[in-house]
Formats: sequence, C-alpha cells, structure tokens
Amino acid sequence: MVIDTLYKDYFQKSKIFLYPVLDIKRGACVIPEQTYLGWNTHIKPEDTKLVAVYPRRTDKEFLNFKNNVLLKHSRVTDYIELSETNLLITFDLSDISDNYQLFLKGKYSQMSKDFKYKILNFFDKHSGNYVYVESFLFPEKYFRLYADLLNVSESLLREVGELCSPPNLEKENLIAEVIDLQNKKILG
Repeated sequence: MVIDTLYKDYFQKSKIFLYPVLDIKRGACVIPEQTYLGWNTHIKPEDTKLVAVYPRRTDKEFLNFKNNVLLKHSRVTDYIELSETNLLITFDLSDISDNYQLFLKGKYSQMSKDFKYKILNFFDKHSGNYVYVESFLFPEKYFRLYADLLNVSESLLREVGELCSPPNLEKENLIAEVIDLQNKKILG
C-alpha cells in the first residue's frame, strides 16, 4: 500500500502505539472499544498506564478471553465494571517508561528499535494502517513523500523530525464514571 493522503482527523495514539506492546494477538475475538492514557482524575498520563475500555459481554467467547487473557495478563492492575455495557481494564507500562515518555512527547521515531518493531509487527503488512505506522516510526524514508503531500519543504519536515502529532491528552483521557461503586474490583 502507498500513502497518498494524510490523516486529517485525530486518531487515538494510545491504541496505535501502546496497545500493541501488550502482546495481545491482533485479531483476538475481543478488542478494546478504545484506549486512553488517563481516566477522569483517577489516572493521569504520568502514571504510565494504558486504560482500555472493553465491551462487557456474557457470551462464552468473551468470558474465555476475559478470564484467560485479560485477567491473567501480567500488566493488568485494575478491572472495573464501568457500566452495563463496558469494562475498564488498566495495564501498567512502568517497565517501558523510557519509550512511554518518548510516546507522550510525540517522539515516535526516537523510541527503541525493539519497541518500534513490536508496534509495527502488530499490524498486518497488507493493511492500510501498516504503512502509516511505519512512516511514523521510521520517518526517514518518508520525509519526501510527506513533504509533497503537505506541499512543504523536506528540510522543514526533517527539522521537525516526526510525521505524526503527539497524543492529545484531552482526547486520550476517558471521561466516565462507575455507575455502581459496589462493582469496583481492583486486582493486585
């Protein structure tokens, strides 16, 4: 696939750059509806966590995934039933804090090589997202292309150094309340 247009709307950076490092297989039967860096005032981006909102289902496939993948995941710190339809699960990313801090600054190309390949390998090489993610993580070979698409000089893009904007911390903050605090469950 070739990049011939650029993303104009904001996309959830935590879902593209952080969710893949959880090593939950692409194409799993359950994927988060969305991911965030914070939750109201309970979790802030500097807490080095990934907040994932999953659909709350009762079918066997989901319960198997929840019990055998999500709740057994080594990074899970919280499991909260947010509502009748959603679960909130937080993952601790403190062991990758150097890459996480670069992510917060929008310095995707400066993250460690292993970290970048873990992200990139999450995406199907034949999907539309793959080439975009590759350009964000390894911008060197894409500066000319983006300069042409943006009608700016290549040297300007090289000076900026990144081809993807930093995460918008307002959009990466989940605004949701727990309906019934009796349902709150904390692991660990």
